Amino acid sequence: MFHRFIKLILAALIIITGIWQMAENNIGNGIFLILLSAIPIFLYFKNEFILLAFLRLRKQDFAGAQKWLAYIKNPETALVRKQQGYFNYLHGIMNSQTNLIQAEKYFKKAVELGLSMDMDMAVAKLNLAGVALTRRRKLEATNLLNEAKKLDKHNMLKDQITMMKEQMKKM
Repeated sequence: MFHRFIKLILAALIIITGIWQMAENNIGNGIFLILLSAIPIFLYFKNEFILLAFLRLRKQDFAGAQKWLAYIKNPETALVRKQQGYFNYLHGIMNSQTNLIQAEKYFKKAVELGLSMDMDMAVAKLNLAGVALTRRRKLEATNLLNEAKKLDKHNMLKDQITMMKEQMKKM
């Protein structure tokens, strides 16, 4: 895994080569190279390993998703800020199955770094509320549930939120 700026440098070199090809009257090659430069620019903002991990997670293949995330050795240099948030979010989802303490750490880091979709932020806060509830921190769980409810604009998490509120009443 290389530094995120290498992708931008590669895109700039491809664009320069495309412009040079156009100056040499190879218009087709130049246009192709300029269009080809969109790939490294896209991969700068959407990391390829995180995209592949999301695809594995969609199929409930946690081991496969973990394998793809393991390719990212140093997320601070390889990923932009939002992608670092998703890196921690994915680790939090995978660790929530086995290790709640580790999952809480990853979800807090993901919320701190930020996630671009409100639904992902709502899921992260809902999971944090569940961890707070298991640790008997009712006030923190209530605040996180209210934030998750605000972020859930399409009511996709309505059942989970009501179920967790029912569990809080039993405490």
